[in-house]
Amino acid sequence: MEPHRSHCPVNLMVEVVGDKWTLLILRDMIFYNRRHFNELLRLSEEGIASNILRDRLAMLEREGMVTKGRSPEDVHKQKLTYSLTEKSIDLLPLFVEAIGWSAKYLSVDCEKYKPALKLRAGGPAALEYVRQKLLREHVTHVADASQP
Repeated sequence: MEPHRSHCPVNLMVEVVGDKWTLLILRDMIFYNRRHFNELLRLSEEGIASNILRDRLAMLEREGMVTKGRSPEDVHKQKLTYSLTEKSIDLLPLFVEAIGWSAKYLSVDCEKYKPALKLRAGGPAALEYVRQKLLREHVTHVADASQP
């Protein structure tokens, strides 16, 4: 682990997720359930390069934000599956606030992003529902996959 520039809470968060691509990768995993390298690469609306994606996924794994493993559904055991950890799922409120800020101040395609805007409008109950769903799909899935 490299030394931090400062121990300011905002700086510490920015050092982990503040580059151009990391939040977009987490967005794709959280909101679009993209769990495989090729999905994250091919379906990235912003056009991430494969070397950048590989680098950011490795960093997210080192930071404890994602785990990778073989999916139990993959009969050939060749496809790596990335899963969110509770640490990354806990960024969900940050995403929801970013959605609200963008919708208020920028030219968001409100029709295309209606589910995200609806999530924000749903308040704490909707946020907790999505959080629990992500925990079941990602964190529990990882725990189940490690069982013999």
